[in-house]
Amino acid sequence: MFKFLFGNKANAPEIKRETQRETVERAQKELNEILVTLAPKARITIYPDEGTLTIDLPEQMPDEAKALPAPENKTDG
Repeated sequence: MFKFLFGNKANAPEIKRETQRETVERAQKELNEILVTLAPKARITIYPDEGTLTIDLPEQMPDEAKALPAPENKTDG
């Protein structure tokens, strides 16, 4: 009788939870897709004892604008 007020109480769709393996595999795939496009390749260091890795990126990334320093205001006087 009051469906028009409260709406249809249909069950919400179930969301499949990602396993740890799926999370790691997805992250690795995404990271590889990004790293392969870099012109100056990043340096990757793996620490097996800690189970971690670090990525040393170049100081200037290809998509970052190379800004020139602001001109100095010289006043003659």
